[in-house]
Amino acid sequence: MELKCQIQTYDWGKIGTESKVASLYKIANPEFEIGNDTPYAELWMGTHTNGPSENKLTGESLSSVLNSHPEYLGEPVREKFDNQLPFLFKLLSINKALSIQAHPAKQHAELLHREQPNIYKDPNHKPELAIALTPFEALCGFRPINEIQNFVKNVRELRAIIGTDTAERFLTTEDGAGTKEILKECFKNMMTCSQDQITEQLKQMLQKFSFFDEEKRNSQLAPLVERLYSQFPNDVGCFAVYFLNYLKLKPLEALYLGPNEPHAYLYGECVECMACSDNVVRAGLTPKYKDVETLCFMLTYDCQPAELKIFKPTVEDKYCEIFKPPVPDFAVAKIMIPHGEDYYQLPIRNSASILFIVGGSAKYNSIKLKNGSVFFVTANEKIVIENVTQDLLMFQAMANL
Repeated sequence: MELKCQIQTYDWGKIGTESKVASLYKIANPEFEIGNDTPYAELWMGTHTNGPSENKLTGESLSSVLNSHPEYLGEPVREKFDNQLPFLFKLLSINKALSIQAHPAKQHAELLHREQPNIYKDPNHKPELAIALTPFEALCGFRPINEIQNFVKNVRELRAIIGTDTAERFLTTEDGAGTKEILKECFKNMMTCSQDQITEQLKQMLQKFSFFDEEKRNSQLAPLVERLYSQFPNDVGCFAVYFLNYLKLKPLEALYLGPNEPHAYLYGECVECMACSDNVVRAGLTPKYKDVETLCFMLTYDCQPAELKIFKPTVEDKYCEIFKPPVPDFAVAKIMIPHGEDYYQLPIRNSASILFIVGGSAKYNSIKLKNGSVFFVTANEKIVIENVTQDLLMFQAMANL
């Protein structure tokens, strides 16, 4: 079943034809007109009520189709997820930073939804997997303690907003028992610092950067701080780069973001899969509601090197690798078939799935697979790809059961 999916025009999206969201959608939907000044941020593929997909041929919503034919989901999915598609699949085109954020664990999400349903609109958790399509920048997880200490020692403005006494105690802390507590105190002091103090310290830091040589500028992450400041002037999130790993993913590298993992996507394009939820706790680099208290309370404060944040797939066959995070809600297969291949059968899945064609050209029965096309595939369906006339790149999202 070919799907027609929903675009989200958030202001951080890439503009007009620069956005893969817009350009791929246009190929699959020629009647679509791309606005030259419109930010095209996300393409949603699934049943989430904020952007439901529909049968392209009939206009019937995918939710309605599944309500009528729950057997399409597959028996394991029906049993585990109460006849619901458990994941939301997306394409993102990011032009400027998304908020410093984290997603609550399931039990915490239920509590937040119960206490603040106007902000946290559903009771589900929201683990995420992002697979880069272009060079992709993100902040993800806390840096190793020694890296954070190095910044606290050498960036006087960071010490000022953490507080001198707290900073000194942090600098004399050895990685081990008690580390998380003092790190949490430092991070919370930063995030709750007065706006006047944040504004003044950012002003001083930017002035200081202008006198540094290139090596010293890079050592204090000046280019990154300046870019974030240009997007969000006087925002405390500009200081978060000294606490969080700064990653530059190559195309087809992936990140997995579990519950309570601080992160922010900064630039680039990716496919993303998550549990079917829109729960986000934000605290910086955003004009939206900031729930600093909740974010500081919920974070893991686990410190790891940046390279350990790269999430590796496992090989299924010569053309297919699968990313299987430690949650049942979703997994994503990356399928790359070279041109000239006349026959390839996708691994048969016990879960309903969504197949998204990102590049290339081929056929399945009489259906042409082309850039931007999105298909719903029923559980246990046999899919044979034929007549690959251009190298084919596809992603397939499914439940991880």
